[in-house]
Amino acid sequence: MATNAIDQTRRMLSLVTYLRERPGAHVQDVARAFGITEDELISDLDVLPMCGTSFRGGDLLDIDTDGDRIWWHNPDDVAEPLRLAADEATALLVAARAVATLPGLRESDRDALVRATAKLETAAGESGVASSRLSVTFEAEGGVFADVDRAISERRRLWLRYYSPARDELTEREVDPIRLFAVGHTYMEGWCRLSEARRTFRLDRVAEIRLLDAPAAPPELELRDLSAGLVQPAAEDPEVVIEVGTGGRWVAEYYPHDSAEELPDGGLRITLRTPDPASLRRLALRLGGDGRIVAPPELADSAREAARDALAAYEDAV
Repeated sequence: MATNAIDQTRRMLSLVTYLRERPGAHVQDVARAFGITEDELISDLDVLPMCGTSFRGGDLLDIDTDGDRIWWHNPDDVAEPLRLAADEATALLVAARAVATLPGLRESDRDALVRATAKLETAAGESGVASSRLSVTFEAEGGVFADVDRAISERRRLWLRYYSPARDELTEREVDPIRLFAVGHTYMEGWCRLSEARRTFRLDRVAEIRLLDAPAAPPELELRDLSAGLVQPAAEDPEVVIEVGTGGRWVAEYYPHDSAEELPDGGLRITLRTPDPASLRRLALRLGGDGRIVAPPELADSAREAARDALAAYEDAV
């Protein structure tokens, strides 16, 4: 079963407490205690050394394993109680109150958050009073995130109305969610029942979302490594240069690129790499007067020819 980011965060927080109380714990015993595989536990242990009270080396968790036992070498160094500054307490309280209002949040999580916020208000004193005069309103993405997270936790299918800027259209589809992740924006990876394939959806492009009663049953898929980005063009891939007007600036947001230079008319000169430059002919046709392929010359010629053929076919039909 896929694990979402919130569940993994809960587990890792509990794991820190568990390991502090059990120095030299066996990998097999810890994995059994948390109901996960040993590979999942090792993956968590690879992340924990990047956590701590700051990014200075001595403040990070010094946790490692030899594959059999787990050792935490500096529990006393990073376990000292921290004091929040007034601005930190205010920011934390405002954020906590805002998150507690998210639609789709599990009631047990909401109740726990409300209790924690009340304790923090008491401890913050004057800062707690000041924070009550501030509020945050989430964009629609917050509600979408909560619904997707709930669907993953309850293993339920989702119905979406999703906007595709490349086609400039809204489509309706049912999706079995697999995981949430963030690479610049927040995305959901899932099995799309419309295309019968794995697809990635950017949450701020979800126009409408509903949880369905149907169970989610995505096929067994190997999760992609996204550490280098959502789309990972190779350095040896051919370079393509596209110039777009103001109506085509979305291309820089939608396509990974090496550079995007501002043009005097408000457009962009975008340089990107792709293993299949010919696939960008469709982009050129989609842009119409809002963009053109500049280089390589043979691709620019091919795009112009495709545009002429499309225009001729339209005129023949009329």
